[in-house]
Amino acid sequence: MNEKLPRKELFSLPESVIYLDGNSLGVLPKGVSQRLKDTVENEWGRSLITGWNEHSWIDMPECVGDKIGRLVGAPSGTVIASDSTSINVFKVLSAALNLRPERKVILSDTGNFPTDLYVAQGLVRLREAGYELRLVKPEDLLHSIDESIAVVLVTEVDYRTGRRHNMKDLTAAAHNAGALTLWDLAHSAGAFPVYLEECQADFAVGCGYKYLNGGPGAPAFLYVSQRHQSRIDTPLSGWMGHEAPFAFQLDYAPAAGVNQMRVGTPPVLALSALDAALDVFDGVCLEGLWQKSVVLSELFIEEVEARCPELELVSPRDSKCRGSQVSFKVAEGYAVMQALIAGGVIGDFRAPDIIRFGFTPLYLDEEDILKAAKVLQRVMGERLWDNEAFYKKAKVT
Repeated sequence: MNEKLPRKELFSLPESVIYLDGNSLGVLPKGVSQRLKDTVENEWGRSLITGWNEHSWIDMPECVGDKIGRLVGAPSGTVIASDSTSINVFKVLSAALNLRPERKVILSDTGNFPTDLYVAQGLVRLREAGYELRLVKPEDLLHSIDESIAVVLVTEVDYRTGRRHNMKDLTAAAHNAGALTLWDLAHSAGAFPVYLEECQADFAVGCGYKYLNGGPGAPAFLYVSQRHQSRIDTPLSGWMGHEAPFAFQLDYAPAAGVNQMRVGTPPVLALSALDAALDVFDGVCLEGLWQKSVVLSELFIEEVEARCPELELVSPRDSKCRGSQVSFKVAEGYAVMQALIAGGVIGDFRAPDIIRFGFTPLYLDEEDILKAAKVLQRVMGERLWDNEAFYKKAKVT
């Protein structure tokens, strides 16, 4: 198995740019451009509607899902690529609540990604009185699981700080209390090994455009453990989740297995891009990928703390408790990040004062990290961030 990292030759990287934002939007894999060209010109252009059968478009959610499943420790037939992360949270959380009808509490933490919390809040409003979303601090989550909890909704890696929850321990605690788990893997899948089946996770969701490099707004994915597939009930009973969608029956009958979580027509172009993007993981050992990520992130922490003592590390120092990202706190974080981007190093900002850096060993190496730290040192030391243009916030921050 080829474990050589990085694989820069597989990506379209702009010259003179060090990209440390793959945890927000992955880099374009070179194979995606040709795949999209072929899908548009040859499959759609020549086959037209017969492409659904000729090119197996109809099966893409399962085929791409199985590819993702291999990256998150899920067996074939448990993952589909579909919809957005938010829609998948709604579908899966509702199905999980239906499996625990005697309980009405969704437990989550204040470090969870806001969209997950918003969806949970909306779902609570839709259900009968008595349901609630209970929030605790991330460090209190494990000890807050009791017999009142129906579902523990948790993002494995905190999007701001990079703090990483222990999937095995949290899932075991939930099961011991009779609760279910729903894991958001948006900052996990493709960044380090995930062991959904081994950890006995019940459900999971994740997005395709961060470490999976599927492109802006790429399809998301969802996972349903095999032990729950015969008992789930999705709230969005769309025609593609029907057992016989082209029979056009008036009443809904769910498809077998995870396919009942499908809703509408698969977005073929977007799924083709994601499918091609996943090829960059062929032959990659995820444990080796993670080890390289630790090397890069440790080097970055060491260099930044030596060069920029005014920055405060907010990510866990222990790599076992951290995802593939490092975050620092600085009062003028937005302006600092804009100055850094102007200097050729792209990270991102998270309100109110976090500058965040993602580490993707598929296309980053030690030289990139050292250069990035030097640019950050110059931005801070020369106060390059103190420029009126860098304070003006864009619509997307």
